[in-house]
Amino acid sequence: MVWNLPNILTYGRIIAVPAFVTCFYFTGDVPRAIALGLFIVASVTDFLDGYLARAWSQQSKLGQMLDPIADKLLVGAALIMLVYDRTIYDLSVIAAVIILSREILVSGLREFLGQLSVSVPVTNIAKFKTAAQLCALGFLIMAPLVGNMFGKDGYLILILGDSLLWCAAILTLYTGFDYLRVGIKYLIEEDMKD
Repeated sequence: MVWNLPNILTYGRIIAVPAFVTCFYFTGDVPRAIALGLFIVASVTDFLDGYLARAWSQQSKLGQMLDPIADKLLVGAALIMLVYDRTIYDLSVIAAVIILSREILVSGLREFLGQLSVSVPVTNIAKFKTAAQLCALGFLIMAPLVGNMFGKDGYLILILGDSLLWCAAILTLYTGFDYLRVGIKYLIEEDMKD
């Protein structure tokens, strides 16, 4: 199970993150295009690894642990590098901070609740949030490339990416609150038993 295809896709997503980040330390369209390509492939594997694991009955504890870690590494690295190169700037940095904060909060909650054998299932809204994040980040990575090639069209893609980023931030707040509510409810019920 360690080397099944879904897990290999997850490993690939994790390995892609340092390569993706490295691209931002070089100027020009080629490194940006490579970063975009890596991000798109990694985003596709985010969908594929879970789908294939379920379809082929190849779900494993290792995959269940690594998949959300790989997702958060990819999203976190993309947000940080896009703020670093000022594609995400001004008030939109707040949206990036909201998304990063939620990812850290949910990771901590999942780890804590997992130790208590409390399951918090992934909702459809959380899946939509992930899709919005990945699309937003993809457009934001792409915007300077399109701008360099076609001028004003790059600005339209930047606005689209920025709008999707705020949409993802709002969904992030909603889903983060949902996780927090479940966690606090469980803790209050446990405290009342004592």
